[in-house]
Amino acid sequence: MTKTIKIGTRSSELAVYQANLVSSILMRNGYKTEIITIDSEGDINLIQPIYKVGFSGVFTKTLDIALLNNKIDIAVHSLKDVPTNLPENIKNLAVLKREVATDILKYKGDIINFDDTLTVGTGSIRRKAQWLNKYPHHHVEGLRGNVNTRLKKINENEHWFGAIFAKAGLKRINLLGENYINLDWMIPAPAQGAIVVASRIDDAYIDEIRPFLNDIDSEITTSVERDFMNGIQAGCSSPIGAIATINENKLYFKGLIISIDGKNKQLIKREIPLEKVDGFGAHCADETIYLYGDLVRKIKLDLSKL
Repeated sequence: MTKTIKIGTRSSELAVYQANLVSSILMRNGYKTEIITIDSEGDINLIQPIYKVGFSGVFTKTLDIALLNNKIDIAVHSLKDVPTNLPENIKNLAVLKREVATDILKYKGDIINFDDTLTVGTGSIRRKAQWLNKYPHHHVEGLRGNVNTRLKKINENEHWFGAIFAKAGLKRINLLGENYINLDWMIPAPAQGAIVVASRIDDAYIDEIRPFLNDIDSEITTSVERDFMNGIQAGCSSPIGAIATINENKLYFKGLIISIDGKNKQLIKREIPLEKVDGFGAHCADETIYLYGDLVRKIKLDLSKL
Protein backbone atom coordinates (compact mmCIF):
# COMPACT_ATOMS: atom_id res chain seq x y z
CA MET A 1 0.00 0.00 0.00
CA THR A 2 1.28 3.48 -0.84
CA LYS A 3 2.15 5.48 2.23
CA THR A 4 0.24 8.73 2.79
CA ILE A 5 2.77 11.57 2.83
CA LYS A 6 2.01 14.01 5.64
CA ILE A 7 2.79 17.56 4.49
CA GLY A 8 3.43 20.12 7.21
CA THR A 9 2.74 23.80 6.67
CA ARG A 10 1.92 27.02 8.47
CA SER A 11 -1.78 27.90 8.45
CA SER A 12 -1.71 31.18 6.50
CA GLU A 13 -3.44 31.26 3.13
CA LEU A 14 -0.12 31.59 1.29
CA ALA A 15 1.53 28.76 3.22
CA VAL A 16 -1.43 26.43 2.63
CA TYR A 17 -1.39 27.34 -1.07
CA GLN A 18 2.26 26.31 -1.23
CA ALA A 19 1.54 23.04 0.55
CA ASN A 20 -1.35 22.31 -1.81
CA LEU A 21 0.94 22.96 -4.76
CA VAL A 22 3.35 20.32 -3.48
CA SER A 23 0.44 18.00 -2.76
CA SER A 24 -0.96 18.35 -6.29
CA ILE A 25 2.42 17.50 -7.85
CA LEU A 26 2.75 14.42 -5.68
CA MET A 27 -0.81 13.24 -6.34
CA ARG A 28 -0.28 13.58 -10.10
CA ASN A 29 2.61 11.18 -9.66
CA GLY A 30 0.65 8.56 -7.75
CA TYR A 31 1.24 9.55 -4.12
CA LYS A 32 -1.36 10.00 -1.40
CA THR A 33 -1.03 13.13 0.72
CA GLU A 34 -2.41 14.78 3.84
CA ILE A 35 -1.85 18.42 4.80
CA ILE A 36 -1.22 19.23 8.46
CA THR A 37 -1.14 22.87 9.62
CA ILE A 38 1.18 23.94 12.44
CA ASP A 39 1.53 27.59 13.45
CA SER A 40 4.98 29.05 14.10
CA GLU A 41 6.16 31.58 16.67
CA GLY A 42 6.35 34.07 13.82
CA ASP A 43 2.64 33.57 13.14
CA ILE A 44 1.61 33.83 16.78
CA ASN A 45 3.80 36.75 17.88
CA LEU A 46 2.75 39.66 15.68
CA ILE A 47 3.81 42.38 18.13
CA GLN A 48 7.59 42.19 17.95
CA PRO A 49 9.58 42.70 14.75
CA ILE A 50 11.02 39.43 13.41
CA TYR A 51 14.57 40.41 14.40
CA LYS A 52 13.45 40.74 18.05
CA VAL A 53 11.69 37.39 18.40
CA GLY A 54 14.95 35.94 19.63
CA PHE A 55 15.91 32.87 17.63
CA SER A 56 16.73 31.74 14.13
CA GLY A 57 14.08 29.95 12.09
CA VAL A 58 11.14 31.82 13.58
CA PHE A 59 8.84 30.55 10.80
CA THR A 60 10.33 27.04 10.52
CA LYS A 61 11.20 25.78 13.99
CA THR A 62 7.83 24.27 14.90
CA LEU A 63 7.71 22.39 11.59
CA ASP A 64 11.29 21.19 12.16
CA ILE A 65 10.22 19.74 15.50
CA ALA A 66 7.23 18.02 13.90
CA LEU A 67 9.52 16.52 11.26
CA LEU A 68 11.99 15.18 13.81
CA ASN A 69 9.12 13.73 15.88
CA ASN A 70 7.69 11.97 12.79
CA LYS A 71 4.41 13.89 13.00
CA ILE A 72 4.92 14.99 9.39
CA ASP A 73 6.99 13.56 6.54
CA ILE A 74 7.88 16.80 4.75
CA ALA A 75 7.60 20.50 5.53
CA VAL A 76 6.89 23.19 2.95
CA HIS A 77 8.47 26.61 3.46
CA SER A 78 9.18 29.84 1.68
CA LEU A 79 12.90 29.28 1.20
CA LYS A 80 13.79 32.85 2.20
CA ASP A 81 12.50 32.04 5.73
CA VAL A 82 14.74 28.97 6.14
CA PRO A 83 18.02 29.43 8.07
CA THR A 84 21.17 28.53 6.13
CA ASN A 85 22.28 26.26 8.98
CA LEU A 86 19.64 23.54 9.19
CA PRO A 87 18.87 21.48 12.30
CA GLU A 88 20.63 18.15 12.61
CA ASN A 89 18.91 15.35 10.63
CA ILE A 90 16.91 17.78 8.44
CA LYS A 91 17.73 18.65 4.83
CA ASN A 92 16.30 20.73 2.03
CA LEU A 93 15.02 17.98 -0.23
CA ALA A 94 13.78 19.98 -3.22
CA VAL A 95 13.33 23.52 -4.50
CA LEU A 96 10.28 24.04 -6.69
CA LYS A 97 10.46 26.13 -9.86
CA ARG A 98 10.92 29.67 -8.66
CA GLU A 99 8.35 32.42 -9.04
CA VAL A 100 9.41 36.01 -9.75
CA ALA A 101 11.71 37.33 -6.99
CA THR A 102 10.77 41.01 -7.31
CA ASP A 103 9.59 43.23 -4.46
CA ILE A 104 6.62 45.49 -5.12
CA LEU A 105 4.97 48.52 -3.55
CA LYS A 106 1.30 47.79 -3.03
CA TYR A 107 -0.45 51.16 -2.75
CA LYS A 108 -3.95 52.47 -2.20
CA GLY A 109 -5.68 55.34 -3.89
CA ASP A 110 -4.07 57.34 -6.63
CA ILE A 111 -0.36 57.41 -7.45
CA ILE A 112 1.30 60.13 -5.38
CA ASN A 113 4.44 62.04 -6.29
CA PHE A 114 7.39 60.28 -4.66
CA ASP A 115 8.94 63.68 -4.04
CA ASP A 116 6.25 64.16 -1.40
CA THR A 117 6.78 62.98 2.16
CA LEU A 118 5.13 59.55 2.23
CA THR A 119 4.77 56.76 4.79
CA VAL A 120 5.10 53.11 3.77
CA GLY A 121 4.94 49.93 5.81
CA THR A 122 7.28 46.93 5.98
CA GLY A 123 8.55 44.53 8.62
CA SER A 124 11.78 43.92 6.69
CA ILE A 125 15.03 45.66 7.66
CA ARG A 126 16.35 45.01 4.13
CA ARG A 127 13.34 46.67 2.47
CA LYS A 128 13.32 49.57 4.91
CA ALA A 129 17.03 50.27 4.38
CA GLN A 130 16.77 50.22 0.60
CA TRP A 131 13.65 52.38 0.62
CA LEU A 132 15.29 55.01 2.83
CA ASN A 133 18.40 54.91 0.66
CA LYS A 134 16.28 55.87 -2.36
CA TYR A 135 13.75 58.05 -0.54
CA PRO A 136 15.47 59.45 2.58
CA HIS A 137 12.65 61.96 3.12
CA HIS A 138 10.02 59.21 3.50
CA HIS A 139 8.87 57.48 6.69
CA VAL A 140 8.90 53.68 7.05
CA GLU A 141 6.83 52.02 9.76
CA GLY A 142 6.77 48.43 11.00
CA LEU A 143 4.26 46.00 9.52
CA ARG A 144 3.86 42.39 10.65
CA GLY A 145 1.53 39.51 9.85
CA ASN A 146 0.74 37.22 6.95
CA VAL A 147 -0.04 38.67 3.52
CA ASN A 148 -3.78 39.06 4.20
CA THR A 149 -3.19 40.72 7.57
CA ARG A 150 -0.70 43.19 6.11
CA LEU A 151 -3.05 44.12 3.25
CA LYS A 152 -5.83 44.75 5.76
CA LYS A 153 -3.56 46.96 7.87
CA ILE A 154 -2.70 49.11 4.84
CA ASN A 155 -6.38 49.82 4.19
CA GLU A 156 -7.06 50.52 7.87
CA ASN A 157 -4.17 52.97 8.32
CA GLU A 158 -5.10 56.28 6.72
CA HIS A 159 -1.55 57.63 7.05
CA TRP A 160 0.10 54.88 4.99
CA PHE A 161 0.46 55.31 1.26
CA GLY A 162 1.21 51.59 0.86
CA ALA A 163 3.49 48.74 1.88
CA ILE A 164 6.24 46.59 0.38
CA PHE A 165 5.60 42.92 -0.45
CA ALA A 166 7.20 40.06 -2.33
CA LYS A 167 5.38 39.93 -5.64
CA ALA A 168 5.38 36.12 -5.66
CA GLY A 169 3.27 35.82 -2.51
CA LEU A 170 0.48 38.10 -3.70
CA LYS A 171 0.54 36.54 -7.16
CA ARG A 172 0.17 33.01 -5.80
CA ILE A 173 -3.03 33.77 -3.91
CA ASN A 174 -4.53 36.14 -6.49
CA LEU A 175 -4.16 39.31 -4.41
CA LEU A 176 -1.78 41.17 -6.69
CA GLY A 177 -4.45 43.34 -8.31
CA GLU A 178 -3.47 46.35 -10.39
CA ASN A 179 -2.45 48.96 -7.81
CA TYR A 180 1.21 48.04 -7.40
CA ILE A 181 4.62 49.16 -8.64
CA ASN A 182 7.46 46.76 -9.44
CA LEU A 183 10.51 47.74 -7.38
CA ASP A 184 13.07 46.51 -9.91
CA TRP A 185 15.77 48.61 -8.23
CA MET A 186 15.33 46.77 -4.90
CA ILE A 187 17.55 43.69 -4.41
CA PRO A 188 15.36 40.89 -3.00
CA ALA A 189 16.04 38.65 -0.04
CA PRO A 190 18.15 35.57 -0.80
CA ALA A 191 15.86 32.84 -2.22
CA GLN A 192 12.81 35.14 -2.38
CA GLY A 193 10.07 33.65 -4.55
CA ALA A 194 11.22 30.05 -4.03
CA ILE A 195 9.38 27.22 -2.25
CA VAL A 196 11.42 24.49 -0.55
CA VAL A 197 10.45 21.05 0.70
CA ALA A 198 12.33 19.89 3.79
CA SER A 199 12.60 16.29 4.98
CA ARG A 200 14.45 14.04 7.38
CA ILE A 201 17.90 13.00 6.22
CA ASP A 202 17.30 9.29 6.78
CA ASP A 203 13.93 8.91 5.01
CA ALA A 204 14.62 6.86 1.88
CA TYR A 205 10.95 6.69 0.86
CA ILE A 206 10.62 10.48 0.85
CA ASP A 207 13.90 10.83 -1.06
CA GLU A 208 12.14 9.23 -4.03
CA ILE A 209 9.84 12.24 -4.50
CA ARG A 210 12.69 14.71 -5.14
CA PRO A 211 12.75 14.30 -8.97
CA PHE A 212 9.05 15.24 -9.17
CA LEU A 213 9.52 18.45 -7.19
CA ASN A 214 13.02 19.81 -7.74
CA ASP A 215 13.90 22.46 -10.34
CA ILE A 216 17.66 22.43 -10.97
CA ASP A 217 18.03 26.07 -12.01
CA SER A 218 16.04 27.26 -9.00
CA GLU A 219 18.10 25.05 -6.71
CA ILE A 220 21.36 26.46 -8.11
CA THR A 221 20.41 30.14 -8.00
CA THR A 222 18.93 30.02 -4.50
CA SER A 223 21.93 28.04 -3.21
CA VAL A 224 24.31 30.73 -4.49
CA GLU A 225 22.22 33.45 -2.84
CA ARG A 226 21.99 31.59 0.47
CA ASP A 227 25.71 30.79 0.42
CA PHE A 228 26.36 34.51 0.01
CA MET A 229 24.16 35.32 3.00
CA ASN A 230 25.78 32.57 5.05
CA GLY A 231 29.27 33.78 4.09
CA ILE A 232 28.44 37.30 5.24
CA GLN A 233 27.23 35.59 8.43
CA ALA A 234 23.94 37.43 8.26
CA GLY A 235 20.57 35.98 9.15
CA CYS A 236 17.28 36.12 7.28
CA SER A 237 16.36 39.39 9.01
CA SER A 238 19.55 41.23 8.05
CA PRO A 239 19.82 44.07 5.50
CA ILE A 240 21.36 41.70 2.96
CA GLY A 241 20.04 41.16 -0.56
CA ALA A 242 21.03 38.69 -3.26
CA ILE A 243 19.73 37.60 -6.64
CA ALA A 244 21.18 35.09 -9.09
CA THR A 245 19.93 34.31 -12.59
CA ILE A 246 20.99 31.82 -15.24
CA ASN A 247 21.22 32.64 -18.93
CA GLU A 248 23.00 30.66 -21.66
CA ASN A 249 25.09 28.55 -19.26
CA LYS A 250 26.21 31.54 -17.22
CA LEU A 251 25.15 32.57 -13.74
CA TYR A 252 24.77 36.29 -13.04
CA PHE A 253 24.85 37.46 -9.43
CA LYS A 254 24.07 40.66 -7.53
CA GLY A 255 24.76 40.90 -3.81
CA LEU A 256 23.81 43.83 -1.58
CA ILE A 257 24.88 44.99 1.85
CA ILE A 258 23.32 48.15 3.26
CA SER A 259 23.34 49.93 6.61
CA ILE A 260 20.13 49.76 8.60
CA ASP A 261 19.53 53.49 8.15
CA GLY A 262 20.00 53.14 4.39
CA LYS A 263 22.79 55.70 4.22
CA ASN A 264 25.59 53.36 3.14
CA LYS A 265 25.03 50.79 0.39
CA GLN A 266 27.38 48.55 -1.57
CA LEU A 267 26.43 46.32 -4.49
CA ILE A 268 28.62 43.58 -5.94
CA LYS A 269 27.96 42.21 -9.44
CA ARG A 270 29.66 39.09 -10.73
CA GLU A 271 29.17 36.36 -13.35
CA ILE A 272 30.58 32.89 -13.82
CA PRO A 273 30.21 29.90 -16.18
CA LEU A 274 27.60 27.52 -14.80
CA GLU A 275 30.04 24.61 -14.64
CA LYS A 276 32.17 26.58 -12.17
CA VAL A 277 29.36 27.66 -9.86
CA ASP A 278 30.29 25.45 -6.88
CA GLY A 279 31.43 27.71 -4.04
CA PHE A 280 30.63 30.87 -5.99
CA GLY A 281 28.21 32.34 -3.43
CA ALA A 282 30.74 31.92 -0.63
CA HIS A 283 33.44 33.44 -2.86
CA CYS A 284 31.25 36.51 -3.49
CA ALA A 285 30.72 36.84 0.27
CA ASP A 286 34.47 36.66 0.94
CA GLU A 287 35.08 39.30 -1.73
CA THR A 288 32.39 41.54 -0.25
CA ILE A 289 33.90 41.26 3.23
CA TYR A 290 37.36 42.02 1.80
CA LEU A 291 36.16 45.08 -0.13
CA TYR A 292 33.59 46.42 2.34
CA GLY A 293 34.57 44.94 5.69
CA ASP A 294 33.92 48.14 7.62
CA LEU A 295 30.31 48.25 6.42
CA VAL A 296 29.79 44.55 7.17
CA ARG A 297 31.05 45.09 10.72
CA LYS A 298 28.85 48.17 11.14
CA ILE A 299 25.78 46.25 10.02
CA LYS A 300 26.45 43.44 12.51
CA LEU A 301 27.06 45.95 15.32
CA ASP A 302 23.89 47.87 14.55
CA LEU A 303 21.88 44.63 14.40
CA SER A 304 23.19 43.63 17.82
CA LYS A 305 21.78 46.84 19.26
CA LEU A 306 18.24 46.33 18.01
